[in-house]
Amino acid sequence: MPAQEAPYAIAPLLFDMSRPDDLGLKPAPGAQTFTVFRAAGEGNAYANGVALIGFQGKLYAQWQASPKDEDSAGTHVLYAVSDDGEHWSAPRLLADAGATIRTSGGWHTDGKTLVAYINEWNGDLRTGGMTLARTSADGLNWSKPVSVRDADGKPVSGVIEQDTRALPEGRLVTAFHLQPGLKATPFYTDDPLGLNGWREGIMPRLPHDGKESRELEPSWFRRPDGGLVMVFRDQAGSFRQLASQSRDQAETWSLPALTGMPDSRSKQSAGNLPDGSAFLINAPSGTKLRSPLVLTLSRDGRIFDKAYLLRAGPPPSNRFPGHYKRPGYHYPKATLWGGFLYVGYASSKEDVVVTRVPLAGLH
Repeated sequence: MPAQEAPYAIAPLLFDMSRPDDLGLKPAPGAQTFTVFRAAGEGNAYANGVALIGFQGKLYAQWQASPKDEDSAGTHVLYAVSDDGEHWSAPRLLADAGATIRTSGGWHTDGKTLVAYINEWNGDLRTGGMTLARTSADGLNWSKPVSVRDADGKPVSGVIEQDTRALPEGRLVTAFHLQPGLKATPFYTDDPLGLNGWREGIMPRLPHDGKESRELEPSWFRRPDGGLVMVFRDQAGSFRQLASQSRDQAETWSLPALTGMPDSRSKQSAGNLPDGSAFLINAPSGTKLRSPLVLTLSRDGRIFDKAYLLRAGPPPSNRFPGHYKRPGYHYPKATLWGGFLYVGYASSKEDVVVTRVPLAGLH
């Protein structure tokens, strides 16, 4: 397929790659960091996939937990609740491991009902899985899990990404990783709860060997002109973000293009501030090191020209052994709540952490 122009660019010299600890950036004004959950070993030594949402005056954090190793038997989904974003409840069970494993699928709400998405995987994770959902009117009492369904009423044959959000017109946009394997695919629905009516957005994919698409673990933001940009991890090892764009409310998408944004080949977060500015949150190290964690901003969603540190310096060492665990700030996902941008992530795949930044300081 012909090369596509990247949907966005990074201002020259925004990152000083000769300074790997901080990339030459200053901390985000007023940033504070709080621990939601601290791993204590003894069967709960792994955490990842943190997703946040505000609901009825409280902030919710969801994540997946394993006894020791990433994506191992016994992986289940927990959540915690906060009144102020600083102090958090003890973890509560959202989904047990089931017959295989279950992982965090993120949240959605229409303001009256809180929806928790849960990914239920096949025995071999590389073959993919399905998406379940539980609903609650109070964040405490939950419905039984149901399958998330497409426009034909059939269960969507894939696991959901943790970025289900609404456009101003009400349409919900996210992505599923479809079976067989894991093929990242944009989806949209006009169901306000995001339980039914999901339709596949048409997006060509870049060539890639294996059961995974080259594009993985996307997030997305909206431009002031209404265009959408979906940002992907690049499994081909470029250590830069991929991105695709849509001009018809997520129904069709361009061939993903390689951007100039350095990355650590990790899940990232994208979205919009209340003034419409686009943000990207990732570890733009250009290596496998998922540090420092950086917030990058663009007023028009085309040129990202301002960046702040969220976490910097050598990340905490692992306290407990486990497969695929290493120091870093892993899999960030963000939400707006109470005048702050909150970013949830796993510190060294052990502790569940949030960093918040006052919106008033992000000019």
